[in-house]
Amino acid sequence: MKKVISIIISPILLAVIYSKIDFFQLVQVLEDSHKWWIIISLSMVIPLAMLTAWRLQQLMPTASLGFGEANRLILSASVLNMILPSKMGDIAKAYFIQDKQYLNGSLSLSLVIFEKICDLLSILLWCAFGLILYPQKGCFFLTILTSVIFGILIGFFVLCSDKFAKLFFHIISFFAFYKFKKTLKRMHSSWQEMHNYFWHNKIIFLRTIAISIFISFGHFLQIWLFILALNAWTPFLNHIALCPLAILAGLIPLTFAGIGTRDAAFIALYQPYLHAPTAAALGLLCTSRYLLLAIGGIPFLGQYLSAMGKKRGFLSKNRHW
Repeated sequence: MKKVISIIISPILLAVIYSKIDFFQLVQVLEDSHKWWIIISLSMVIPLAMLTAWRLQQLMPTASLGFGEANRLILSASVLNMILPSKMGDIAKAYFIQDKQYLNGSLSLSLVIFEKICDLLSILLWCAFGLILYPQKGCFFLTILTSVIFGILIGFFVLCSDKFAKLFFHIISFFAFYKFKKTLKRMHSSWQEMHNYFWHNKIIFLRTIAISIFISFGHFLQIWLFILALNAWTPFLNHIALCPLAILAGLIPLTFAGIGTRDAAFIALYQPYLHAPTAAALGLLCTSRYLLLAIGGIPFLGQYLSAMGKKRGFLSKNRHW
């Protein structure tokens, strides 16, 4: 039901957005853009995806995950991210890792959540850096900055403090439905295992954080190049403050793949620098980043789902063993 609602909300939001702007100006902005710069900017999804796959490979407690397999997992998750809200396709990636028997279920989920927390922290760190330097210090941006710093502290303590993580899981478990309590208990145990693994290998932990920060910077740079390709301009440091907020808006589990909320955020946040049709074009180019990765991951997702289906069918036919 939630999927159906999100699929309905996205076109409604886009319809409202496009009704407020001159659609023909939007088309004109895209026609007047530097096509080669757009192609070059879009092609950045390839090295960024490969770097994300390499980070996943480095995160694995065992050395069994190959670089090619890590890339296939990233691309498969990208397909599901276009369907599921809040990038839940990355969580589904844990299921594929378990199915391939690289890690057990709860440990693979802990690893993927660790990876996503690193991503979120890196986005928030860049956002805080940009907001501190942002020239317009109104009440809105001060409130956002306070919230961002609070989020950074929560994420940092979850990653670094076993006691805080225990309290965090306890609070989540208290408010969770009964059927999820056992899952959360197993996940907390696996999280402790992951925590011990990383803090006994501080180089891996620091390298993961550094790679995550670099990957986020690459995404922000790519989107800034989109702005230049559209014959527009936003100071880069101001872009670093605003772009993470637009990306976070796209993670709100309300619309289909963030389409609509992310576009509206670009138009609202970049109003001092971009007129509405250009900001709407920027939203379309950002959506195309996710679409390209999803298209590339369709064959691999089909392979994973087919292999899982065959395995389940084989086990169901031979239960008497």
